[in-house]
Amino acid sequence: MLMYDRCDAWRNRAKQGFAQTIRTQAHNMRNRWLARGWGWACLAFSCCVLSSPAWAAKCLFVSSYHQGYAWSDGVERGLRASLQGHCELQQFNMDAKNFKEPHEIAQKALEAKALIESWHPDIVIISDDDAAQYLLMPFYKDHPLPFVFCGINWTLKPYGLPYTNATGMIEIAPIEPLFEQAKSILPEPRRAFYLGASTSTEQKNLQRFREVAERRGIQLDASLAETTEAWIAAFQRAQDYDFLILGSNSGINDWQDATVLSSLANHGRRLTLTNHEWMMPFAMLGLTKIPEEQGEWAAKVALQILQGVAPASIAVVPNRKWDIWMNPLQVASSGVTIPKAFLQKAKKVN
Repeated sequence: MLMYDRCDAWRNRAKQGFAQTIRTQAHNMRNRWLARGWGWACLAFSCCVLSSPAWAAKCLFVSSYHQGYAWSDGVERGLRASLQGHCELQQFNMDAKNFKEPHEIAQKALEAKALIESWHPDIVIISDDDAAQYLLMPFYKDHPLPFVFCGINWTLKPYGLPYTNATGMIEIAPIEPLFEQAKSILPEPRRAFYLGASTSTEQKNLQRFREVAERRGIQLDASLAETTEAWIAAFQRAQDYDFLILGSNSGINDWQDATVLSSLANHGRRLTLTNHEWMMPFAMLGLTKIPEEQGEWAAKVALQILQGVAPASIAVVPNRKWDIWMNPLQVASSGVTIPKAFLQKAKKVN
């Protein structure tokens, strides 16, 4: 009897142990599913919150110039289209084409700095040289706040870029191809004239044109005008040269399209070329930079940085695209013959 009683006791304990094991496993499984459920719920909540406008990254765009300036407007279009839906975007315009004095530009940079300190953006995107010279370099070199620049002309050396917190795209005009076009149209060009506005940007552009002209054995004279009257007078003098290169008119505050076009109709008889799309109403041919490329690239890089990529790991690049333009009205009035291949490829100014 004693042996049977012991067997029954062992069987009862085994049943109780098995039942307890089942209950423990069920309890643990339930806890795991609850934990997993809470994990998914938290993840979903985080995604919803982070994608909501209240939690979107804050992007500040500081333009060196003003809205209404064709180049800046193109950069802004490319930037806004690429950032839409990805971050909250605010813009500050330094207006350096209208306020040209160094102390005026420096004051605008201080206003941009005050906006940064009050709004606390996650990243700052700047376009063109003045924002680099007066905002980025003196206040945010190797700063924890990341910057992306675009539209800086030709070289970064004056600003010591890139920094640990800044990368971007430089702006290079297709000068060599422009001289090639002149050579394909004119038998042996020896003398050229550069005509632009009296601005720091145009001074840099002129220096690059001088370097290319010298390599090609072409004498390049120039005038950087402050008024429409001075621009027209220089244009008339330029008719004694083999061809004319039109720089930007931005910075000539009294610019008058109708007056300039009238002078061109009366005096223009030499081949005129430009690198600026907004100068095509006054030029015959153009190989023009595309400002949207700068804005699109800057936006793409800004989004990479917001996702955790270090600015210093992203290489600085030059722009790679340009458009080919022809102005049929200016060509017809001058009597200059344009190669058929160029005519077939070129966009036409209306």
